[in-house]
Amino acid sequence: MSGRQPPGAATGRAGTPAAVPRLSRATDPDGVTGGDRAAGPDLRLAGLAVAAWLAALAGLHLTAAGTLLLAAGAAALAVLGALRLLGLLGRPSARLRRYGWIAVAVLIGVVCGASATAARLAVRDAGPVRALVDERASVTAELVVRDDPRPVRGGATGRPAMLLVAAELVGVTGPDGRRVAAPVRVLVLATDPGWRGLLPGQRLTAEGRLAAPRGGDLTAAVLRATGPPEPHGPAPTSQRAAGQLRAGLQRACEPLPDEQGGLLPGLVVGDTSRLPATVEEDFLATGMTHLNAVSGSNVAIVVGAVLLLARWARAGPWLAAGLCAVALVGFVILVRPSPSVVRAATMGAIGLVALATGRPRAALPALAAAVAVLVLVDPELAGDPGFALSVLATGGLLLLAPRWRDGLRRRGVPAGLAEALAVPAAAQLACAPVVAGISGTVSLVAVPANLLAVPAIAPATVLGVLAAAVSPVWPAGAEFAAWLASWPAWWLVTVARYGAQLPAGTLPWPGGVPGALLLAGLTGALLVATRRPLVRRLVAVVAVAVMLGTLPVRLVADGWPPAGWVVAACAVGQGDAIVLPVSAGRAVVVDAGPEPAAVDACLRRLGVREVPLLVISHFHVDHAGGVAGVFRGRRVTAVLAPPWPEPEHGRDLVRGEAAARAVELLTAPPGWRWRAGGVELAALGSAAPLRGTRSDPNNNSIVLRAVVSGVRILLTGDAETEQQQALLAGVPAGELRAEVLKVPHHGSAYQDPAFLDAVRPAVALVPVGAGNTYGHPHPALLARLARGGARVLRTDTDGDVAAVVGRSGLAVVSRGVDPGRQR
Repeated sequence: MSGRQPPGAATGRAGTPAAVPRLSRATDPDGVTGGDRAAGPDLRLAGLAVAAWLAALAGLHLTAAGTLLLAAGAAALAVLGALRLLGLLGRPSARLRRYGWIAVAVLIGVVCGASATAARLAVRDAGPVRALVDERASVTAELVVRDDPRPVRGGATGRPAMLLVAAELVGVTGPDGRRVAAPVRVLVLATDPGWRGLLPGQRLTAEGRLAAPRGGDLTAAVLRATGPPEPHGPAPTSQRAAGQLRAGLQRACEPLPDEQGGLLPGLVVGDTSRLPATVEEDFLATGMTHLNAVSGSNVAIVVGAVLLLARWARAGPWLAAGLCAVALVGFVILVRPSPSVVRAATMGAIGLVALATGRPRAALPALAAAVAVLVLVDPELAGDPGFALSVLATGGLLLLAPRWRDGLRRRGVPAGLAEALAVPAAAQLACAPVVAGISGTVSLVAVPANLLAVPAIAPATVLGVLAAAVSPVWPAGAEFAAWLASWPAWWLVTVARYGAQLPAGTLPWPGGVPGALLLAGLTGALLVATRRPLVRRLVAVVAVAVMLGTLPVRLVADGWPPAGWVVAACAVGQGDAIVLPVSAGRAVVVDAGPEPAAVDACLRRLGVREVPLLVISHFHVDHAGGVAGVFRGRRVTAVLAPPWPEPEHGRDLVRGEAAARAVELLTAPPGWRWRAGGVELAALGSAAPLRGTRSDPNNNSIVLRAVVSGVRILLTGDAETEQQQALLAGVPAGELRAEVLKVPHHGSAYQDPAFLDAVRPAVALVPVGAGNTYGHPHPALLARLARGGARVLRTDTDGDVAAVVGRSGLAVVSRGVDPGRQR
């Protein structure tokens, strides 16, 4: 998938300002000029473009033969329709003549989109490469890099970071030594550091094993590289120049704080390699994730700055358009002429067409033509969320924003404020179906968050571009420009952070294509219905009633955390994060999960603002990888770390975070005790470490017995059979007894039945990730716990879970799984 994404996804810039066609002629009471009222929006190409887009999208999920069959059926219907309209199959009615050619245009779009996709699918599924993929053969591949290598977050601790490299396969040599010409797309999975510095357009040779792709695009194979690449010459000059400028921007951002320094390259060139995961999560929750990808609004901002200078110099329309074209080419070189960037430049060029012709209404046919051409040239764009967001945002700005702006102005809103309100609202409404399909949620804070972000986007982008441009010749000036840009970047981070913290900021929604189509249908119906004044008033009344009726219930009614909770297990994916409440806003946190964003979000849901003690049971990434999320926005007094120093990556991560914030680092020998508020902790185990076990880091986990409000809780880290047996031998049986057991090692099969019998829990909490490949939790273990009378709760199926103490004794509460978030 081209561009930079989250959960999995690349987005276009949906909520940022772009040039909105201004109405220079007098408007009638509805805010529409006489000519515009007579003609309306020029949608003659829109049907063809949308049909080509949808046909290409359907073809990506079909075979070449199925896609050709779709094209043939549409072609036959188009011919019959044309003959009917021409009077060769009977005299058409006036109504049929009026709308018939629109239907024919739609069918022609289906023919074009399906035919172009079928041709590419035939190349993708060509016999020689498909046979090697089916055999999972070891090959030598000749490649051309298509985009920057992208790191995969959340890799295993102690292993090199995984990189994704999109490439074009020129030729491949199989195990028999025979070379096959294969101009198809591949995705390279690599760990060798030699892949990190590659540039788009660079030719190379690599060895690896082929595997089948996931489908739904034009990728023919996945190549799991077994070593470093062997480059064949340098990258193209434009790519080397872009690489120097991008590297200069990164150097200029190094002195900045992590959040601003990581966000600024994302705003300018789409480089999110340094963006903290917590910031990315906040941007997703507030509908601002489009800011981290290059899109048509990047182009609009840069070109708009040049246009302002040109108008200040009294340049004519054609000279101004020429200067903007030069700026456009330069910006494309800076951010790399990859397919996603070419897409963004095409969207930006639509504004130049309108500027040069002096006809803003020409922009909509230009948008439709651009969509059709781009999809026909590269049908894979039809399935790219970034492409959809760019097109929808541009369409919203062209179709909705001018009318809404003028409607606000008629009601007395100042012109500047009316445009500032209309632009993000129109873009956000147009993009909402795609965002809902990707995230499985509908954001209620997206429009206000993007509205608050509007004033900071253009200054941050322009200053960031300036920093990149001057970095090769004036590094000090580049650092100064980046420092200036860090202030609007700080504002964006702040808006996203507080927007993500708002309760009821997002609502669950069906994910995937069905959810996107459902919201699109509802949005379209609402837009059509609200053209009538009575319906507009009814919608306004219903919206206010919903806000006044349901929102206070969500804010005031008993929710999360539940009253009387004594322990909570966070749904952080395949990892542990346990929280013990000390007092209002304060809690002990045991382990931090695999990623900062997930544990930070859980602590926000629990209202934890201060952590008097952070415990890391052992240094595997699924327990230590999210340590930065615990520190984020909270005061952490001390960190308790295990004596076993491996894996090194997790150890260095925990120690580095503690040192950076001058937090005391503690160790816990057996018998160590700690108390704060209503929480008492005691460390269990033997002084001598266990060596030579199946997993020494797991079997040297810190094991804690906690007492909260009289409830005994046993926290076992990832202790496996060997450490459980050592606990049985070295700890009095009574000290292992607990009402609540944090099940060791995500419920793996490596459990000692005698240990479980000694604990005899009433509640068993299993922190585990959905769809994990380890087989956790083991069915036999779950059955044994159930037979022992334990109530078992799992974070993969129940979401955040908690044990509570009420009038009737110990009980359990589950928050439920957030759609699209559980991994």
